[in-house]
Amino acid sequence: MKKLVVKVNLHDDRDRSKAMQVVSGFGGIGSLSMDSKDNKLTVSGDFDPVKVVNKLRKSWHTEIVSVGAAKEDDGKKEEGKKDDQVANLVKAYEAYYSSPVTYYCVPPEETPNCVIC
Repeated sequence: MKKLVVKVNLHDDRDRSKAMQVVSGFGGIGSLSMDSKDNKLTVSGDFDPVKVVNKLRKSWHTEIVSVGAAKEDDGKKEEGKKDDQVANLVKAYEAYYSSPVTYYCVPPEETPNCVIC
């Protein structure tokens, strides 16, 4: 489950309803709420946040406030979350700074009886 909070520059109720309709068209949206006072749109579910933000940016000025995992009240401890964060950082580091691949070339043996040398 992911949670995305974006600030969308909407002017009237018509823009608000259009923005909510655009976002609700994506698959995997669990819940969708709009804070009209701050113009913040909160989306949660199993979806791709990049696609949602790109779609909103085509029509309105959009700023990302936060992106992360949705908080679940299953009693998970903070220590488990920190381990997951560290593991994700290690994966990102290894993907960005991959170990260099070294190639060894063996020079061809020089033959004294070579005609084309």
